Amino acid sequence: MSHGLADTFARFIADRTGASHAEVVAFDKLSGGAIQDNFGLTLDLSGGSHPGRHQLVVRQDAPSGVPESLTRPQEFAVLKAAFDAGVTAPEPLWLCEDEAISGAIFYVMKRAGGTASPRKLVKTEYTPQARRKLTRRLGEELARLHSIRPPEEGLDFLPMPQQEHPALSRVMRYRRYLKDIGEPHPVLEWALNWLQDNAPEPGATVLCHCDFRTGNYMMDGDELTAVLDWEFATWSDPCEDLGWLCASCWRFGQDQREVGGMGDKSDLLAGYRELSGNRIDPRHVSYWEVMALVRWAMIALQQARRHISGEQRSLELALTGRMVPQMELDLIHQIRELEASK
Repeated sequence: MSHGLADTFARFIADRTGASHAEVVAFDKLSGGAIQDNFGLTLDLSGGSHPGRHQLVVRQDAPSGVPESLTRPQEFAVLKAAFDAGVTAPEPLWLCEDEAISGAIFYVMKRAGGTASPRKLVKTEYTPQARRKLTRRLGEELARLHSIRPPEEGLDFLPMPQQEHPALSRVMRYRRYLKDIGEPHPVLEWALNWLQDNAPEPGATVLCHCDFRTGNYMMDGDELTAVLDWEFATWSDPCEDLGWLCASCWRFGQDQREVGGMGDKSDLLAGYRELSGNRIDPRHVSYWEVMALVRWAMIALQQARRHISGEQRSLELALTGRMVPQMELDLIHQIRELEASK
């Protein structure tokens, strides 16, 4: 790991805080973050507005991205809006839009304790009470986020859903993605047709995280400490976040626990209802679970293209592309089950 990069970040933070000295205590590249680069940085600051030791994360643009991803300044604005609304998110601190400083745009936020590893979290032996509490808490966090509605100062860059219908807007977008990919994927085309034909009436348009799942929130013991990775946030239907969290692709082998391999959907919706006052139709969540599978398959195909095209050679990106057949199989099973339940 380059100490030069750590020193660069330290000098930037010292300049922003007016510190007379910034000493790097620890610096490492964090795991995860397949689209952006994340670095853990521990600093001792002398003087200025933030004296003392700080556990920080620096989030920086990767060499290439995917079309859905926000820029770092946009993500910083969304993170600030969520934090100000009371969502358990890392406190955003400083944004650097001068690429001359480190070679890429980045921002700095507080580092939360615990782990986000989905493999560890789904295998943790929580008590039934702790599991229910956590699952309800996830619903409450989403309800708090969904209290942010357009227009919202500072978020005017977020596009509104086409035709004021988030589901059909997503279908149109994914048809464009599939056309751009230029490969035959008949299961995805079939699933998009089903999504178009079965779209429910939209709910209120709210700020959605759009990647709220196990692996993107931190847990310290049985306490949720931070919701991470806000780069896909946009205005959408509340059920998009609920369906994404419940999608089969994010249960990590614990299929009996519908909510990210962690808990039951009834507890998630109860937590959401208690804080928001809104009763969600579970059938709408199931519809958005199908949408989640299609969306994740599209992103996986785009990730693979980043590797194949030579934009960013990465074994992780290449392996992500190989997950698509499993998602297609899950789509076949889930749509058949939903059709049979009508």
